[in-house]
Formats: sequence, C-alpha cells, structure tokens
Amino acid sequence: MKARIKWTEGAQFVGSSDSGHPVVIDGPVDGGGKNLGLRPMELVLLGTGGCTAYDVVDILRKSRQPVQDCVVEIEADRAEQPPKVFTRIHIRFIVTGKGLGEAAVKRAVDLSAEKYCSASIMLRRAGVEITHDYRIVEGA
Repeated sequence: MKARIKWTEGAQFVGSSDSGHPVVIDGPVDGGGKNLGLRPMELVLLGTGGCTAYDVVDILRKSRQPVQDCVVEIEADRAEQPPKVFTRIHIRFIVTGKGLGEAAVKRAVDLSAEKYCSASIMLRRAGVEITHDYRIVEGA
C-alpha cells in the first residue's frame, strides 16, 4: 500500500492512495489553514470507523442476516499535551434490519474488534483504550 500527500498552500494538503481517491487535509484558520478539509486525526477516526463498519456489515451479510443499514458513531479523547494521541475511543454501532439476531450482531461487533479491524487493533496495541457497544433498530 502506498500513499502520497502533496502540500498545496498554508496548512492544506491533498492526499491520495492506491485507490486514487483524493482527500483534502487542512488545518484551522488559527493554525494557518482555511478549514477546508479534514484534520489528520479526524482521518484516523474515520479510517477506524470505516474499517470496523465494513467488517460488521460483511460478517452480518455472510451470516445471512437482513442488515439494511449500519451507522458507526465514534467519540474519542486525546492527550492534553503533545503528542496529542488518542487515549480513549468509544465506538457505537447502530445496526438496522428486519429480524436481525442480537447474537449475530454481537458476534460481528466482537469479531471486528478482536480479530479483523486492523485500524482499531493497531490503535489498541499502541495503548488506546477502545470500547464498543451496539444498538439494533428494527427495519421495515
């Protein structure tokens, strides 16, 4: 896997990776940016959320569960002093489907957290406390 980050101006950069999709990274106005893109640490959270959401949906579909939607909400705390690393991350899954089995949803969330989500497992190994929960919404 390869990635490329190109400085454009001020505190703004454009990143791309093997998939070829660009993302704008920018800082706040008080840091020399224009607030026109995501912050690097926001990208870490989004990557983690995307990684685990993918796992959960994939596992549920392979288990023939009638998953209709999956939303991942993430809350994180960071250290107060540099480096301002994440110290705690809580991941909440809101999974929608008509007749979803609770055991299947729990299993999918646990498998992602413990075995498949490389992003969250990497962060946990670096000392970040990561917790998760889920809520099932009955679909139409």
